[in-house]
Amino acid sequence: MTRVAAPQFSFADLEFLTQGIDLDPILKGIFHFLDDHPKIVKLVGKDLERGLKKPDMGRCGITAPQVVRSLILMRVKNWDYRELRERIADGYTLRQFTGFYSQRVPKHDAFNRAFNKLRPATLQAINDLIVEAAVNLGLEDGKKLRVDTTVTETDIHHPTDNTLLWDVVRVLTRLIGRLAKLLPKGIDNFPNSTRSARRRMQAIQRMTARQRHHQQQKKYRQLIAITQQVVDNARGVLEKTKDQCAVELMDDLVIGELRRKIDHYCQLGVRVIDQSSRRVLKGEQVPTEEKVYSIFEVHTDLIMRGKVQKPLEFGHKIFLAESAHGLITQYRVLEGNPSDHIHVTPSLKSHKKTFGLAPDWYSSDRGFFSKENIKAGQDFAVKLVCIPQRGGKRTSKREAFEKSPEFKKGQRFRAGVEGRISVLFRGRGMKRCLAEGRERFEVLIGAAVLANNLMAIAHRLNQKQKRYQRAA
Repeated sequence: MTRVAAPQFSFADLEFLTQGIDLDPILKGIFHFLDDHPKIVKLVGKDLERGLKKPDMGRCGITAPQVVRSLILMRVKNWDYRELRERIADGYTLRQFTGFYSQRVPKHDAFNRAFNKLRPATLQAINDLIVEAAVNLGLEDGKKLRVDTTVTETDIHHPTDNTLLWDVVRVLTRLIGRLAKLLPKGIDNFPNSTRSARRRMQAIQRMTARQRHHQQQKKYRQLIAITQQVVDNARGVLEKTKDQCAVELMDDLVIGELRRKIDHYCQLGVRVIDQSSRRVLKGEQVPTEEKVYSIFEVHTDLIMRGKVQKPLEFGHKIFLAESAHGLITQYRVLEGNPSDHIHVTPSLKSHKKTFGLAPDWYSSDRGFFSKENIKAGQDFAVKLVCIPQRGGKRTSKREAFEKSPEFKKGQRFRAGVEGRISVLFRGRGMKRCLAEGRERFEVLIGAAVLANNLMAIAHRLNQKQKRYQRAA
């Protein structure tokens, strides 16, 4: 598909602009900011051309500027793909913002394909460019920094051993059924065990605490045996049909993809059977890093943060660093469930690299506290290292410091990052990632941060313009 940077401007577009309809002030600020920084569009254009042998040939697709603006609009409004397409198609202002004007707006799946081309590294580079631009425009000085971690959930059901075993049975049975329809000779002797597996899964789910003590292992043995049989049968089917090909080329490609998926879920099925047998039948404590929490989102981590309402969360831990003006200057998707205190020194180094100097204020909650981190703040010449002590008896000097007005002011400043996280969750769609895979997860985080930063910059530019108008 061709990636035209600037499609031909038509008379219909000219008439469209003469309607006198103006953008929302925030969207207008983002619109002009993106026009002034073409590097952002170039980075996205490279991703859209990735994998294309001749990007300048073929039918016209969504251009790089349209992809950038549509992605930002989707995250600013927290819409899904269908609503994004409908709103753009129905609105003059949104057509202008996204750059479609009087052109035909593509279907929702075209937006999906375009956004799937974007890489996490590209979103990270774009956010770095935006922070740099904010510094150059005098909108951010980097004198204050507040940090925190949060959890973004993956799109999975609550994992239990019985539901994971049931997932393996139903998915493999469904895929084998699809494969049988495409193979010329079909597949014989593959029993459908979904009903028996579902009954045992539901029986385990409905057990009371007393019943679990006497009946759980028996039901689990039956469910594990059924799952093992389905995995063995699926592998037998792959072996028996490895030489069969379809008549049509497209069917042959589909068969290859189905075989790859069946093999993938067979491997996951073996892991699920192993962890269920060790945990339930043998009474072992399976290490967290060896567990599978979903056969669909294998990258999911178990996060325990000591929250009363949510003691267990399934997804990924996110580190965020925010300035005093609402810009998220740093974000990282973390592996596993690392302690918060390890992020202080890297965040100070990154801040100094971006702004040329360490912040005057560095605020966080007590999870970031350690003696090494307090010393690191002093080594970086941070004037106020506002991290409450965690555990142990405070010295009189430390106690006096934490009761001082400066420290309390720093902690009130720190509380603002909680509000920012709430906005990212409720307004930018960062609470739960509905996309599949680790890469799509990181792209969602980057897009949410991108929308937040552009809105903060647009708001600051609008305020600046109002001050100039009042002065004039």
